[in-house]
Amino acid sequence: MSLTRRSLVLGAAALAGCARIPASPSGPLAPITLDSAFVGRSVGAGVFRVSLTGTERRFTARLDGRMRGDRLTVVEDFLYDDGEENRLTWVFDRTGPGRWTGRREDTVGEAEVIETGTEVRLSYLADFRSGADVTRLGFEDVIYFGPDGRVINEAIVTRWGLPVGRVRFEMLRV
Repeated sequence: MSLTRRSLVLGAAALAGCARIPASPSGPLAPITLDSAFVGRSVGAGVFRVSLTGTERRFTARLDGRMRGDRLTVVEDFLYDDGEENRLTWVFDRTGPGRWTGRREDTVGEAEVIETGTEVRLSYLADFRSGADVTRLGFEDVIYFGPDGRVINEAIVTRWGLPVGRVRFEMLRV
């Protein structure tokens, strides 16, 4: 086996062993639901880190969430550190106790949402746009209240089922 082929096989094996879902946060946590996290206006800042290269893409966002019956709509206005702006709108529908489905303009199929008491788990595929490029990525998010009341969203990002990056996004009510 050539050195290049061996490096690719070993690299793929190493990535396959990496976590594909974020760990539960530690410490005593306040109860959270999808609607308690996102109804109302919030502002936040976050970073997307690419695991293999260590590169980062930082962003800020304004969120406006409204609840009507069993439907939660969250408008997200993003501003990236490179000047790119993007507006995305989540529409979540409650499907039962502690369960939701959701769609956004860039999702492929429906997102699944499960509330567990002290965290919300969100799982979905999205076609991520950056400039003229589109990349299909998987997102496994854990959302929880930090000790200071911030809503924290941590995600592991995958491509073709392999972890390629992480996102951390912290939001405050305004």
